[in-house]
Amino acid sequence: MDNFPKFMMTQTNLVPSESQSEGVKGWIYTGEDGKQTAYWLCEKEGVSKEHVHDFDEYFMVIDGEYILEIIGKTIIMRKGDEYYIKKGVPHSGKFKSGTRTFHCFGGQRA
Repeated sequence: MDNFPKFMMTQTNLVPSESQSEGVKGWIYTGEDGKQTAYWLCEKEGVSKEHVHDFDEYFMVIDGEYILEIIGKTIIMRKGDEYYIKKGVPHSGKFKSGTRTFHCFGGQRA
């Protein structure tokens, strides 16, 4: 697959543009306990500026390439690669056009 199924890309669950990097579309779902899952489609090459969460984050690259910058390391992530980021750890990244990622957050992301 080169995109998410249409039923997953609804306006209702679209992450507001001010809550995501330029050139990226994301959709988010909130569980009963307040934790969230989200998935992003990078429509063009870009950057996710350094940021910190007050909750843990797990993510996996579904397709494409994401370059994670964390704790002084550069980690090139490709299809099937996953990473766990503990709360309070600054991180940033770069992504290529067409990259798709899936995330689980231990709190409210958007």
